[in-house]
Amino acid sequence: MAEESEKPKGQAKKILPVLFMALNFLVVGGGAYLAYAGTLGYRTPAMVEADLNRGLIQFQKSLQKPPIIYTFRPFNTNLNGLPRRFIRVQVAVQMYSQAGFEELVTIGARGRDAILRILNSKNFDQINSVQGKLRLKNDIIAYLNKSLRHGVVKNVYFTQFQIQ
Repeated sequence: MAEESEKPKGQAKKILPVLFMALNFLVVGGGAYLAYAGTLGYRTPAMVEADLNRGLIQFQKSLQKPPIIYTFRPFNTNLNGLPRRFIRVQVAVQMYSQAGFEELVTIGARGRDAILRILNSKNFDQINSVQGKLRLKNDIIAYLNKSLRHGVVKNVYFTQFQIQ
């Protein structure tokens, strides 16, 4: 009986190295295949000229669309600081989409209030230079984009800008 119980252990000792070698060959072979497929065997997807032309035509059509611009009524307000300065500004806002334009129209009073608060917080020295006007534009864009949920402001234009 002792001899019979030793036989299966001896056979298991002979089979395990063969199984580990087979498993090792499978793992190394799979790794070699993945390395080949990722480097030398990789084929870039072919672009057809028709696909490129279609993309170019869509891009050209998007450039030809008229801009979506909402013009606020002129703003008359005082600037911050002394001596007291008065500013009259008309702001036109360019939007990326029609949905954003409609959202801007619906929040009309909140948008005007935001722009008025920004104008009231500035003093003459801050907006007298070109850099100051560009900073003012960026402030208006940032504040309007923060208050809009779906629309995005592309640019802000000053169609009238007077300081007294």
